[in-house]
Amino acid sequence: MFGTLDVSVSGMIAQRTRMDVLSSNIANKDTILNADGNYSPFRRRLAVLAPGDPSRGSGDGVHVRQIELDDAPFKKRFEPGSPYADESGYVEYPNIDSTHEMINAMSASRSYEANITVAESTKSMMQSNLRLLG
Repeated sequence: MFGTLDVSVSGMIAQRTRMDVLSSNIANKDTILNADGNYSPFRRRLAVLAPGDPSRGSGDGVHVRQIELDDAPFKKRFEPGSPYADESGYVEYPNIDSTHEMINAMSASRSYEANITVAESTKSMMQSNLRLLG
């Protein structure tokens, strides 16, 4: 039963990381300057999940394998007066769609809640087993 709890916890950790990445994307949806103030549009991040838990050497559960940059093209806005506009008058903005990110955030939230439900059920079964043995 402890394995089941470990699987649920790994799922919660993975979904929390996914939510952090999604939140960062939403917060930076209009960011076109980097930390040094240079023109460099923020690129959408994606949390890539993989089976298993490498920290324990287990094939059970899930983990965030890596956080990738989305190579989709930047959005272009016609802003000819901007100092960041290209020769055609367009400024590139992050490749982030707020609606898409919010849908993914809802999915991550529901997955997190499902893992909590499984963990609570596992805990309840363990308590019942202990009462039967005691």
